[in-house]
Amino acid sequence: MAYETLAVERRGPVGWLEFDRPRAGNAMDAVMMAELPLAWRELDADDDVRCIVVTGRGRAFQTGLDMAALARDPASLRESSRRTRAGELELTGWHLGVRTPVVAAVNGVCAGGGLHFVVDADIVLASASATFLDPHVSVGQVSAWEAIGLVRRISATAAARLALIGVHERLDAARAYQLGLVGEVVEPDALRDAAQRVAETVAAADPAHARALKQALWRAQELGRTAARTEAHVEAARAEAHVEAARTQARPEAARAEAGPSDAIRSQGASPHADGEIHP
Repeated sequence: MAYETLAVERRGPVGWLEFDRPRAGNAMDAVMMAELPLAWRELDADDDVRCIVVTGRGRAFQTGLDMAALARDPASLRESSRRTRAGELELTGWHLGVRTPVVAAVNGVCAGGGLHFVVDADIVLASASATFLDPHVSVGQVSAWEAIGLVRRISATAAARLALIGVHERLDAARAYQLGLVGEVVEPDALRDAAQRVAETVAAADPAHARALKQALWRAQELGRTAARTEAHVEAARAEAHVEAARTQARPEAARAEAGPSDAIRSQGASPHADGEIHP
């Protein structure tokens, strides 16, 4: 499918989704907001795509809403405001329930709503020239979604500082790495190759396993660790591939446990319960 504001392509098992409004700092106008759900779903539905890289063309990564463009289109501005108030954003893979792992490659300025694409990615790389800021409060707006998303990545103190100081607080790539917002910083001309390398490594895993792990990690943030761990273990135990791996990949104790509690298990203080499971 052809897009007006995005560039979508495949490089082996990796799908690339690139913001393509460089003259506008890759800011989101009504067209881009309409195209983003289509592009995410196209890549997520492609069985040959096992990891998605999201990045920007030009000097900016993503700078949030293009308020000047939306001001010229009152209907789109009203719809954008309504979706935000209703919590119906459809911009990032997380908003849309994308199952495929996502790598964000931050190539330049990431501002305002652009932060969604960073905090909603599974892995984040940044160019050494990248910067991060949240200007909402400086222009009379409330940064709720972005600030809350930041708390998933960095401390509440650091997130509050970004949100409350606005345009006067910018994180460079080194500081973003220190805070945990970014997992790897590379030289600007090495970013795309680094993102492809990381994405290909992710893509080498069994896609069902990668998607299940991604879901478990995100559910941990939504449900809390205890509930998410329980849910993930139950789902893993039901998966035929997981059971087969337990049999064949250096886990002979798993196969032995199926036959009943052994002396070795008992010696470790474990006992069989009425539900048939072995608990410590």
